[in-house]
Amino acid sequence: MIVFDGVCLLCNGWVRFLLHHDHRRRYRFAAMQDDAGRALLQQHGLDPDDPASMLLVDGDLARRDTDAILAVLTGLGGAWRLAGALRIVPGLLRDPLYRCIARNRYRWFGRREQCLLPDAALRERFL
Repeated sequence: MIVFDGVCLLCNGWVRFLLHHDHRRRYRFAAMQDDAGRALLQQHGLDPDDPASMLLVDGDLARRDTDAILAVLTGLGGAWRLAGALRIVPGLLRDPLYRCIARNRYRWFGRREQCLLPDAALRERFL
């Protein structure tokens, strides 16, 4: 389960990218503005009213920030597994850049007034 910012244009682009490349249909999505997304954020210690992180929940394991991004990319399989090589860069170096982008995502990329509404063919992949 990937919890994402449903009104952020960058985050919506990330979800569209994943929907296109996730051929095994491994990932499901929850917008952090919806009840299910808010509950997952709270359950894993993130403030749903001030979200500055993407959350990946895989069973009992939860990842955030660049750890989540790298896990998602490697989970796509194929050449995307090469993204796992970026784990050699410590999170203390990767995550500040991620957080800078997260803090400025609306200003730099824009936002929607409402969450992405998936079409009927993709609806089962969203909570």
